[in-house]
Amino acid sequence: MRIYQGVTLGAKSFPLDANGHPIKGVPRHPVVEDDVIVYSNATILGRITLGKGSAIGGNVWLTRSVPPGSVITQANEKDGMPS
Repeated sequence: MRIYQGVTLGAKSFPLDANGHPIKGVPRHPVVEDDVIVYSNATILGRITLGKGSAIGGNVWLTRSVPPGSVITQANEKDGMPS
């Protein structure tokens, strides 16, 4: 895996209990498989999977899983279509 500068891998939301307190121990961050490249300033949020060998372009905002070997750029994310 290669991650360039300014990348955010984070939670999309925090599950809350009946009292409104965050529930600890619940997986909520992305799963990054082998041989993935994430270029500068990409933001990847939620419990999603970046499939093996994928490339995520710079400045991409991603909140859905991508299959192995995907190439995600700003252009194809606007269309909602992975290459």
